[in-house]
Amino acid sequence: MTRQIVARHDWLTARKELLAKEEEAARMWAAVAEQRRQLPAVKIEKEYVFDGPTGTATLLDLFDGRRQLITYHFMFDPAWDEGCKHCSFLADNIGHLSHLHSRDTTLVLVSRAPATKIAAFRERMGWSVPWYSSYGSSFNYDFHVTLDESVAPVTYNFKDKATLEADGEVWFTQGEQGGVSVFLRDGDTVLHTYSAYAHSTDLLHGTYNYLDLTALGRQDAPGRPWLRHHDRYDGNGAA
Repeated sequence: MTRQIVARHDWLTARKELLAKEEEAARMWAAVAEQRRQLPAVKIEKEYVFDGPTGTATLLDLFDGRRQLITYHFMFDPAWDEGCKHCSFLADNIGHLSHLHSRDTTLVLVSRAPATKIAAFRERMGWSVPWYSSYGSSFNYDFHVTLDESVAPVTYNFKDKATLEADGEVWFTQGEQGGVSVFLRDGDTVLHTYSAYAHSTDLLHGTYNYLDLTALGRQDAPGRPWLRHHDRYDGNGAA
């Protein structure tokens, strides 16, 4: 790509034009966020049990006493030896949890892999975020991040299997998938307030947001899979 080179005043004119669009987008995003906050909620009736670092835990336990719970559905099949590199990329972008805790919000990861595999991979990656196994429960199936027609009808990103296939998204019709689900606690009552999947979770990728500020952007290209687990780049961080 050939970069146009201009005088500073011409650059400033172009930058101000872009600023107007950025401010318009920010206003729209704020309106979307407000609509998200106003979504109705669904009461969780089922008793889910997870396996974590200190033993078994219920969905209510995952709140750790706080009002809100964000669960990232981390792709980690019980048969795999390591977690998904894309979910790992997202986990690398999680900041210090004290900021969320100060807003009465807990963040956890949940996967179907057994707790022993999760613990080993978590240590390898150097993460401190709480991570629970949902193996043996229907949690992943109920929130449509493990897709198996023998267990439940396939639905991902609020599309059924026929729609996913018609949209050319056949890779979203089976196996482990990523996503995020958000819950609110009212006493001992747990309410499901929000879920998002696929590209709707892009705002959680801080690295992409940084790259979007640059001239070269994300540098994604078909047939050039650059993403690695962070311990598998070379010494300079190259793929």
